[in-house]
Amino acid sequence: MSDLVTVAIIDDHPLMREGVAHTLTQSGKFSVIATGGKGADAIRIAQDFLPEIMLLDINMPGGGIEAARLISVQCPVVKMVMLTISENQEHVCDAMEAGARGYILKGVSAGELIGTLMSIHEGQSYVTPQLAARLLRQPARTTPATSKLDDLTERETQILDNVAKGLTNKEIARSLSLSEKTVKHYMTNVMQKLQVRNRLEAVLTLRGEEIR
Repeated sequence: MSDLVTVAIIDDHPLMREGVAHTLTQSGKFSVIATGGKGADAIRIAQDFLPEIMLLDINMPGGGIEAARLISVQCPVVKMVMLTISENQEHVCDAMEAGARGYILKGVSAGELIGTLMSIHEGQSYVTPQLAARLLRQPARTTPATSKLDDLTERETQILDNVAKGLTNKEIARSLSLSEKTVKHYMTNVMQKLQVRNRLEAVLTLRGEEIR
């Protein structure tokens, strides 16, 4: 039993909680150690149980994003994942900024949920593909203005803007007359400067500044 991933589920709909708990338990990979129905429950459970993963709904009493923001400071070892019906792109940015490692839409299949949570447990981050695609298709801001973004060189900013437009490394390389290897090198440097784990989180950092 010790190799099971511990999970807490916070959702104000009991049937939803029970269904997700059953799915995860039946997979043989997770142990659901606590459940709750509001933001205050999430904070208490995080502090008392330190689950490896915590599933949070956004639209619940006390707010899932607000709870995530506090938990990320008080219990940084807890990997928070939003499981929600909200397709609001601001919610995606706000959730990831608050410290969430994943953003999953309700209605996902059991297999997809289990696979995604295992990936997050192993250190990956995840946003439901259709929402990620929308974020990448949004026009990029031409002059990012935060301390982290200001640390980027002109070439790095140019490449990040192209990533935000949804271009692949190969397409960026062709448009800027660079090698694909050089583009990858620049993006690695951008991610280190922004302290993010992947291209999507780099774009979310850019988007978060646009929304503010």
